Amino acid sequence: MKNTNRLGKMPAWQKYFVQIGMLSCSLTGMTYLLGHEFHIGRAVLGAHSVLAWHGIAAILTSIALGSVLPFHLKAGLKSKRKLWSGLSQLAFLAALLVSGALLYYGPAEIRDGVITTHWIIGIAFFAIFLLHGVYSQKLPS
Repeated sequence: MKNTNRLGKMPAWQKYFVQIGMLSCSLTGMTYLLGHEFHIGRAVLGAHSVLAWHGIAAILTSIALGSVLPFHLKAGLKSKRKLWSGLSQLAFLAALLVSGALLYYGPAEIRDGVITTHWIIGIAFFAIFLLHGVYSQKLPS
């Protein structure tokens, strides 16, 4: 039987916008992390252009996620489904936005700690984002 409950469901265009934004932001972030922090193919993967693409993807992802918050979050809170993964994503997203701003605008003295915090939270956020999406496919209405 097809799921007819549309509470909190995004239109296809919006779902793809969020998914493409998240994947591009996460992949560019992980690419830069491998190159810059772990020195794997540093000349290519750790290039400034990869970091620039990560920033652009982060802006687009923020717009995409902001477009779903008014109704998707409200519907999720109302239904009480996937609260842990949804609220975790929201908290991690806020931490990523703050740490990203600190990387760009913050004092040099805290930069190394913020870099580590940002990539650890980024990996955790991406994992929870994937689980949230997969988990939603397996739950009955």
